[in-house]
Amino acid sequence: MNPIDIAELARRSGVPASALRYYEEKGLIESVGRRGLRRTFDPATLQQLALIALAQAGGFSLREIAAMFAPNGKPRIDRSQVEAKADEIGRTISRLTATQRALRHVAACPAPDHFECPSFARMLRLAALAQTRRDRKRPGGAK
Repeated sequence: MNPIDIAELARRSGVPASALRYYEEKGLIESVGRRGLRRTFDPATLQQLALIALAQAGGFSLREIAAMFAPNGKPRIDRSQVEAKADEIGRTISRLTATQRALRHVAACPAPDHFECPSFARMLRLAALAQTRRDRKRPGGAK
């Protein structure tokens, strides 16, 4: 297929040209030439950009994403790394879901004083316990 210039790649991918140049500088994508002063890219770069977007949405760093591509631009994905990231996202979702439930309870709690509410007291104990666990996991945290 014919190479596409950076403006067309930006239009079709939704990624600004400045980001495309940055991705190229970081080795995530590679231009195949120039048309005048504009970089040109293989149309397959659109698939690379889709993988980059998915990986960014999953919380991968650009360095981690760069390692997901072989020198020829084809995907080289470490499945165990992706599984670990999916597990991490699952834990985050669980924590945020519990936080959402707690906040909804606090907002709708019929108790005149939240500290008198047994459900609220239980949530506070659980929150304190979770914070203690997070502190212990942090380097230099309480052991």
